[in-house]
Amino acid sequence: MNGVLVVDKPAGCTSHDVVQRVRQVLRTRAVGHAGTLDPLATGVLIVAIGEATKLVAHLQSADKRYDVSIRLGVETDSLDVQGEVVRTCTVPELSEEQVLQALQPFIGLHPQQVPALSAVKVGGQPLHRRVRRGEQVEPPTREVQLFDARLIELGPDRLVLSLHCGKGYFVRSFARDLTAALGTCGHVIELRRTASGAFDQSQSVDLEALTPALAEARLVSLSEACAGLSKVQLTSEGVDDARHGRLIVGDRILGSDWEVAAPDEALALFSEDGELIALGKRVERAVRVTRGFVSDR
Repeated sequence: MNGVLVVDKPAGCTSHDVVQRVRQVLRTRAVGHAGTLDPLATGVLIVAIGEATKLVAHLQSADKRYDVSIRLGVETDSLDVQGEVVRTCTVPELSEEQVLQALQPFIGLHPQQVPALSAVKVGGQPLHRRVRRGEQVEPPTREVQLFDARLIELGPDRLVLSLHCGKGYFVRSFARDLTAALGTCGHVIELRRTASGAFDQSQSVDLEALTPALAEARLVSLSEACAGLSKVQLTSEGVDDARHGRLIVGDRILGSDWEVAAPDEALALFSEDGELIALGKRVERAVRVTRGFVSDR
């Protein structure tokens, strides 16, 4: 079985727990996930099976969509409802206009400090381990991107928003920073991922209901899983070169769109009849194979 499953992750389990469950149901070790979800979070988790595990790095770099509920006036050490309360704040009376205005500086590229209780590694160790040992560690700040943020609901002590963000975005950090901009504090009480790249919750399967037959019926093919990558079609000679890891020269590549690809852009290499052959990158006037796929034909 080679392809992608869109799993609806339940609250209370880790992304690794989901992978373990899929391994048990399908009786294979060749399972990975793309884009970690905290135990609190629910929703779309991309699970790669078999040859699709070679696509994980590309699948997890796709943009994400979330619905998030934020409690105002209370901050926790983990920045979510599962943490210990570290302070309380007064909550000003907020209007929709004030919230929308506070959101504007977060749209686009901006620096974001990762949560202290996170799996991000500092000095080779996850931050949460070092913090819980009592070490004083400064969480790193990274540049992240928020494409869009919509206000869904505004209550006296609660905000509900819909977010569209890029890779590596911490919604918990966003909640901390937004509530500070609103003159208060806060933490995430509910978080649901509604989409990851080209995959959304309408395609998802219930983890507890998963069976081999359901997995096979809902499996997204390798070709479909590459929908977010630039597609390059090869001649039969080009396919042979790709299979043997040789440099693929221009006259064995159909079309010319690949010639404008950035040198670090991943290209999905297909045969003329639509079979996914390999992943590659442009090298001047040729394409170099970076990962090959075992033929399923």
